[in-house]
Order: sequence, then C-alpha cells, then structure tokens
Amino acid sequence: MIVDYVLSGLVTGAIFAIMGSGLTLSYAATGVFNFAHGAIGFLTALVFYQLNMALGLPAWLSALIAVALFAPSLGYLLHRAMFAGLAQAGETAQIVGTIGLTIALPALGLLVVDLLGLPSADATALPRGIGPHPAVGLEPLGVRLDTDQLITFAFSVVTAAGLWAFMRHTPYGLRMRASVDRRRLATLRGVDVAATSALAWTLGSGLAGLAGVLAVSVVGLDATAYTVLLFASATAAVFGRLRSIPWTFAAGLALGVVQNLVAGYTDFLEEVTGLRTAVPVILLFAGLVLLNRSRERVAGSAAEDAPPPDHLAGVPLWRRRLPWVVALAALVGFTFIGPDYYVGIAAQGLVLALIFCSFVVVTGIGGMVNLAQASFAAMAALTCGWAFASGLPFLVAILLGVLAAGAVGLLVALPALRLGGRVLTLATLALALLADQVLFQVDAFSNGTIGWSLPALGFGFADTSDARVRVVLLLVLIGVVGLLVKNLEKSASGRAILAVRSAPAAAVTSGLSAPRTKILLFVLASAIAGLGGVLYAISKGSITATDLPASAGFVWLAVVVLQGVRRIGGAVLGGLIAVVFPELLATWDVSAHVGAILFGAGGMILAKHPDGVLSQLAESRHRRRTRRAEPAPQERSVSPEHQEPLADSEHPVRRDPRVAVGRRGGGTADEPRELFRLENVVAGYADCTVLRGVDLVVRPGEAVALLGANGAGKSTACAVAAGDLPATAGRVLLDGADITAWPAYRRARAGVLLAPEGRGVFPGLTVEENLRTWLPDPAQVYERLPRLAERRAVPAGALSGGEQQLLTLAPALVRPPRVLIADEPSLGLAPLVVQQVFELFAELRERGVALLLVEEKATEALRIADRVAFMRLGRVTWTGPRAEVDGDRLTAAYLGAT
Repeated sequence: MIVDYVLSGLVTGAIFAIMGSGLTLSYAATGVFNFAHGAIGFLTALVFYQLNMALGLPAWLSALIAVALFAPSLGYLLHRAMFAGLAQAGETAQIVGTIGLTIALPALGLLVVDLLGLPSADATALPRGIGPHPAVGLEPLGVRLDTDQLITFAFSVVTAAGLWAFMRHTPYGLRMRASVDRRRLATLRGVDVAATSALAWTLGSGLAGLAGVLAVSVVGLDATAYTVLLFASATAAVFGRLRSIPWTFAAGLALGVVQNLVAGYTDFLEEVTGLRTAVPVILLFAGLVLLNRSRERVAGSAAEDAPPPDHLAGVPLWRRRLPWVVALAALVGFTFIGPDYYVGIAAQGLVLALIFCSFVVVTGIGGMVNLAQASFAAMAALTCGWAFASGLPFLVAILLGVLAAGAVGLLVALPALRLGGRVLTLATLALALLADQVLFQVDAFSNGTIGWSLPALGFGFADTSDARVRVVLLLVLIGVVGLLVKNLEKSASGRAILAVRSAPAAAVTSGLSAPRTKILLFVLASAIAGLGGVLYAISKGSITATDLPASAGFVWLAVVVLQGVRRIGGAVLGGLIAVVFPELLATWDVSAHVGAILFGAGGMILAKHPDGVLSQLAESRHRRRTRRAEPAPQERSVSPEHQEPLADSEHPVRRDPRVAVGRRGGGTADEPRELFRLENVVAGYADCTVLRGVDLVVRPGEAVALLGANGAGKSTACAVAAGDLPATAGRVLLDGADITAWPAYRRARAGVLLAPEGRGVFPGLTVEENLRTWLPDPAQVYERLPRLAERRAVPAGALSGGEQQLLTLAPALVRPPRVLIADEPSLGLAPLVVQQVFELFAELRERGVALLLVEEKATEALRIADRVAFMRLGRVTWTGPRAEVDGDRLTAAYLGAT
C-alpha cells in the first residue's frame, strides 16, 4: 500500500532530516563541512546503549543524558580542540581533519568499551530504541507502524519546530544567521563569532546525537552504517544548499519517502544490482550538479589554500636532497639484506605510495580534493583482471586498466568543470559510492565474490613474485612520477594550473582554460592511481570488488595530507606509515583501535599546521636557522614606528607650529578631552607594512575628516581602529583606556562602531533583522525613516544602494555609539542620498558622537569636519582645524600632483 511506504519513509526521512539539519547548522555557521557528523551520532548511540544496558538506566533517561548532555559537550570540546582552528585553515585541511575524526571517534568509543569490560552490542539483533521494548505495533488509520517509528517522527517534528523558532525568534539565532551571512560585519556589530561558532557546533552535535539514538534501533551499533547515514543526510543538506535548515529538513523527509517508494515499486531495477539502494547517492550527485553550479569557485580550494612558503629556499640543493638520498639508500639496503617478510611489508607500503602520488597531482598541485581515487584504482585493477581473463596479453591488460582509470577520471572531470571546493569533494565521493554500489557489483565486470586472478609481472631474469623485485620496480615508478610532477610544476601547464588554482577569474581573463587544466589534472591523477591499483592487484595475486572500497579513499587522503600532500615525499612516507604502523601495533599486541585514535588525533595537527608534518619540520628548521642568523641588538634596523617623519617639503599643506596633534587627559574648557586615539600605530597585511606610526585623535562631538590619495592607508587605519586588523605596534585608546588587545566585537560593545566601505548590511537578513542585530526595538528607526518601515520584511540585499547605506547608519540614530568610523560612506550613492547621509552625521555630531570620516569626496567631508587629518604613505602628515586647511595645496596633494 502506497500510504504504508510513504509513512514509513517519513520515519526514515526524519532521521535524515535531523542529522542533515545538524550538518547544515554547523556548516552554515562555521564554513566547515563535518564529515565526522555520523561518527558523533554513532558515539552518542554507543553511550545511550551502555547507559541503558550496562548501568541499567531507563531508556528515556539514557537517551536524555546521551543527547542533551554528552553529544553537545562533545561538540563543544571538538570546537575548542579542533574546529575553531580548522575554520581558519584551507578546505583540504578541513576535510581531512574531520575525516580523521570519522575514524577516531568510533574507535575511541569501542576502545573504552573494551577497557572497561562493558557489554558489546549483539551483532545478530538490533538494540532497543527509546520506546517500549519490544516495540509495540500500532495501526492508526489502518497504517502499520510501531512505537519506535512514532517516537522518531514525533521527535523530528518537535526538532524542526524548535530549530525554526530558535533561528528566527531568539537573539542567539539571529547572531548565528548574521555570522553566516557576513562573518566580518557581525564582529563589527558586536557579535562574538567564536562563541556563535561554539554554539553552532554544540547544537549541531546535539542533533547528530539525537539522530544517532533514534537510528540505533534501525541500523544497530555499526560505525560504517552511521557513515552511510551521513551520506544520506548530506544529500538533504545539499538540497538545502547547506544554508537553509527548513529546506534541509523537508529534503530529508522527501528522501526517505523516495527511497521507500523506489524500493517498493521498482522491481524492474533488481536486474541492476545495487541501483535501488543507491538512490541517496544518485540524488546527492544530481543535487550537487544542478544546485551548485554558480555557488562555488571553479578551481577547488583557491586563494586561502595557496602554496605555503618554501622554508628551504635558502638551503643549498645538496642539503635539501641529502635526507631523501640517505632514506632511499637505507630502504634499498634494507630491501636486499632484510627478512623477506618485512621486505614484503615495505613493498605493500610502496604500492600505496604510488597510489598516493595521485593525490599530490590533483590535491597538492591542483588544490581539488578528490575522494574517488580508490575507485580509480579499483577500476583499473578490475579492468586489467577482466581483460587478462578474456585472453588479452598481460601487458595489454595492464595498459587497458590504466587507460580505463584515465577515462573514468575524464568522466569525473566533466561535472567538476562547474564545481569546486567542498561541492567537488562531495561529488567525487558520490561517484565513488555509485561505483561501489552499482558498477563494481556487475558480475560480468567483477566476477562476483571470486574476482580475477593475476599473475606476477615478469622481466626475464626475475618477476614480481619476489618482494625485492616489487620494491625496486615501485621505487623506479615512484621516481618517474616524481620527475613528472616536478616537470609539470615547472612547465607552462604547471604555471597555468597554479594560476587557475590561486586566481580563477584572473586566469580566465589572461586566456587560460580552467576546464582544460582541471581535465588534465583529473586524467593524470586517475591514471597514476590506476597504475597503483593494477600493481596492488598483481602484488596480491587477485582482485575483487571489495578489495579497494570507496571508504579507503577517506583514509588514503588523510594519511597523505597529514604527511604533506604537496610533495612526493609525503606520499611515500604516508604509504609506508599506512602499512607499517598497523603491523607494529599487531606485533606489540596493541588494540587496532589505538592506531585509529592516534590517526584521528593527527587531524588536530592540521588545525595549526595545514600543510602537514613535512612542512612543519621544514618550518621548525627554518626558525632555528633564522634565530641563529639574527643580528645582535645593536645591529638591528630601526623599526618603522621609529623612522623619521616626512620632511617639511613633503607636506601637502603648511604645518602651523601652533597646532598640536592633540593632548591626552581630561582636556580643558576650550579643548575637550580625547575620547579616541590611535597612538603611533603600525599595522599591515602579512609582510606588507601599511601604517607607519599613525597618530590620530577624535574628541566627543567632533568630526575628523581623514583624507588622502588611494593607497595612503585610510581604510587600514579604520580597520585597526575598529579591531578588524591587529596593530603590530602602538596603542589604541578609548577614553584613556588601552583597548589595543580588544577584539572587534568587544570594541563594538564598548561603543566603537565601524560603517565599513561598501554597505554594512547583512544581505540575507531582512531589514527588521538587520536592525535587531544592534537594537532591541527598531520602532524609533521606522519613525525617523518611513522608507525602511515600508520594507521591513524585505531582505537587505534587495534594497537600493542608498537604502542599504541608510540601513547601515540607522541604528546609530537610536543607539548612538561613542565613536562612529565611516569608511567611504558616499561610495556609489546618488547626490540626494549623499546629502541625507551627511545630515545624519551632522546630527550624530551634535549628539556628542565622535566621528571619524574617511571620504573620497573631500568637499562633503570638509563641509561637516571640525578638524582634518591628511595621510600619505601610511603616516598622518598634517592635522589641524578645518579653517587652517590650504585648499589649493591639499587638492594638489590629494590628487597626487606635484
């Protein structure tokens, strides 16, 4: 009966919806896609099971402790230990860090169960759920359901309503949505985005825990099943565009119904093994391609994942190569004198190292995270086995397998032309899962569970049945791949790849083809993975559809990135570690869970060192060399803040010796106290110093116009004043108190408000919600600005430029800040709107607000300014009353004339 399928599908979909909502919440608030979301659900379900079975607590109390206490606490701890740092790292580090947790968290839970001697779940029976046990069958309106299903659906409804109310009608939800919309602006409006992110991870983990406990009676205590549950939930999140919780929730429910209907009404699909169960994967890929064409960058992890500095640049070439030459010599020597068993272990590691070299090409050089590498390897190995069994010569079969992997790489690259970043990662994962569940299940291709047998590769005098021959062959092949990668980086194609990766738009305007570049990377990387897959099968002597599962790609990528995905050395080291480390644990009789835990803990390293262990070691050596080479204190150059000021001849206006820059203290009757001051401030970006000893004072009820040519440092001074950019030297004072170390949100709460260049609005929030980020009640704004009242329910991004600027400044009329810093407030506005904006500034000045105006339209700024400060080359070269400005020379200097 179709109603039965729909209602039971809604129950399954409710689990997808809850977990997908938590995934969307954490991603939208922090920008980190949590691949460990399913692992958190599993660990929470394990805690629920042990509380109920080992301690004998009632099911409802066990669920309450696990979901309301354990899961949120775990989310908060992970935020503090890892996620906060990963939010500032590149996408590759983010993905690998959370993949590490996917492996480590279940292992940690199972290890604790073993150490404490707690009962393990019965593999032959599903654990009980929250409701009565056994579940009671019900037939409301003639539909067969049980108590566990009704409880699951009820919790989903309550969760959906609660999330909607929280996000729409609480200050915390509003701050979270503001942080998602424009993180930097949220800090300038007094929102502590770190606390908001912590709250998002706490709630997201709570939702994952709830889904895990609700699912335990359906999927059991199987960590792999919860990883599969994550993929289905990711489908719902993708259809919610990873931003909208209501759409994610609705998509999760719909996914459960569609999956049930396909399973119940598509008997004709039984001929294609696995196709009916692959519905979530197919929908995931379709959603990624159809809904995200214009949302992501076109070249994967781009500017924020730029190549790290070469810390060995000043080291002689022989010293750079010496450690690797010594390591190679040691490995070759061990190959010929070591025991056969351990030489075989080294050969297994080098097979994986060859496959791992493909990650260096596609991720290390191209900056794109591809989780389908295991499928490329399996495709090549199975194709080789099928071709050899069909009677083709062995070398031809090997070549055919590598070509098949390259062809699959081409097919993966085609949808990748419009995708990038996390979306590309999920798309390649979907294709890998589809290959596992459908393509590799075709008996004619994989030969069922028997697989294909492959002989050793002979060279006349020896063959690969000897582990020593395999080691030498693999070292030669890895060396060839290394030379290929080195030449690729130095070639015109390599420069095109780096250009497309770091600046896609600029590369396109320069005539470079991003699609052609991405296709080259995918095909080359997949062919290398395919060659490694064929050698893996030859070493093993056979290949089956389950030898190289898609999930292996998770572990492989993480191992390589932890060592250093930009270098062939990282791939070799990663391959050897992936084989040797488990062997050592088994030799020492240590639980395999320990290895998984340590591996997952390695993901935390990426929060501080996103480029891996090799880069970290190189950086440490570089720092030691730098410290040894530092000159004695008397030899050091004078810092920028102690440099001599510009000569009088360079001043754009005449300096009157009677005009002081300003005095501290309480002021006098003729000269009010200083309210806000930049004192000898030095600041810049990375290694570029912009401000070189800026001194600037603003007093209560005073408007100071900061003028200067483009590039003088005006916007940088505004950013430092608001706390958006740290000062490397000097101080920022508010009413005599040193606030230099205060973050932007704390300065905003103390009354230092920055209206940034452009528009200081949250485009995804309505006018009403924008106002509520600063005001508890916007009614007074609506009285002053009726136009905003008319458009209170309209998203701010749909307003005109003038309306957006008025919305930016409107809260200050009701809740005046102590200091208002306006950076280019008239930019792009019509003359009538500019006049209205400066009338607002004049009103705020009369109400005692200290105004600092950075304005390209000098005439408008000078009209309301009490004092003028002029900047040139990162310094304030003159400051004084408006009446003492020499207009002619000021104009000449402002325009850069001589």
